[in-house]
Amino acid sequence: MSDQAISPTLKRLEDQIDWYDRRSGRSQRFFKSLMIAEMICGAMVPLFAGLGARPLYTGMLGVAIVLLQGIQQLNQYQHNWITYRSTCETLKHEKYLYLANAGPYANSSDPLQILADRIEAEISQEHAKWVAAQKQISPRSTKDER
Repeated sequence: MSDQAISPTLKRLEDQIDWYDRRSGRSQRFFKSLMIAEMICGAMVPLFAGLGARPLYTGMLGVAIVLLQGIQQLNQYQHNWITYRSTCETLKHEKYLYLANAGPYANSSDPLQILADRIEAEISQEHAKWVAAQKQISPRSTKDER
């Protein structure tokens, strides 16, 4: 086994690719499940109304739609799916450039250091975007933070 195969940088890269891949898939499944449930409930409202169902049942479908949309907005599954997938693909791209000794790694005396710098910058940038998105979900005035 080469030194690079056990490098902490490469281990971290693999761990992060795996984490972002799993989280992206999970967020995609949650988003699509919520959207499908919301569409079914929405389609059933006019059906129930046309069949003369009790107003309680039609109202419950409306409540379900609001709750499903609220869960999606609160947890930002679509945004996380896209952001995590993008970060995962960017990290994979860096991995392949590094393994091929291409791009910024081609003529470097220490390509592993460049890899470490680039993957940490990408992870840090993604984290900053996540924090900014969380602040948009529950904005607080600077007065509240003091």
